[in-house]
Amino acid sequence: MKFDKALFVWNADPILFSAGPVTVHWYGVLFAAAFLVGLQIMRWIYDREQRKPEELDSLFIYILAGTIIGARLGHVFFYDPAYYLANPLDIFKIWKGGLASHGGAVGILIAVYLYSRKNGHPSWLWILDRFCMTAALGGAMIRIGNFFNSEIIGTPVNGGIVFERFDSLPRHPVQLYESFTYLLIFIVMLVIYQRFWKTLRDGKLFGVFLVMSFSARFFLEFFKVRQASYAQGMDLSVGQWLSIPFVIFGLILIVRGHKEKTDLS
Repeated sequence: MKFDKALFVWNADPILFSAGPVTVHWYGVLFAAAFLVGLQIMRWIYDREQRKPEELDSLFIYILAGTIIGARLGHVFFYDPAYYLANPLDIFKIWKGGLASHGGAVGILIAVYLYSRKNGHPSWLWILDRFCMTAALGGAMIRIGNFFNSEIIGTPVNGGIVFERFDSLPRHPVQLYESFTYLLIFIVMLVIYQRFWKTLRDGKLFGVFLVMSFSARFFLEFFKVRQASYAQGMDLSVGQWLSIPFVIFGLILIVRGHKEKTDLS
């Protein structure tokens, strides 16, 4: 099939500005903005539920570290293990790119667990129920950063967008599909929280988030170019295989939420 009908050509500079030795990328700005906006939303939640806002200072550090470390190691082990096995020092060259959202999700789960265990409260699931809303919005912003970078490219399609930095074929703007989807999930999660936050059982809202976001990720992977070279002959992409456990975990939390009382500690 010949793909020659493009909606428009995308060739945006991924660099927002440079000042001497400092180079600021759109992706970096949007990544940072995702955390800062998320922090403000969490402050609003903590104030609404009469918790001390200063608790968020250390939680923010835990989540930031968990996200970056988890996302980097996720990329290393899930998407390009052969390269990093041969070039182990490149694991630390995070400025060259290479962050995996599934790895970031695992990193966040571990970070929030360690934070909750150290402080004793709030509970692990209580935090995740509220943080997941900010994660959805952050995901929407980060995918816009991927769009500016012309990365996570979609499969060819007539009427798509030509990512000139990649090739001359019109392709699905899958980064925008994901961004819009995560924005919708954020809105849904926010509405559910505002209406039911006093009666929600711990883990249930997080379970809904996992099912929605990773089901969407599973579906949208069909429109992406395979990122892991070793997975080219597989029926499902690496991203799809990695999404399945999160969906299952989400379903377990939803079922559990129907059976157990809320822990408001």
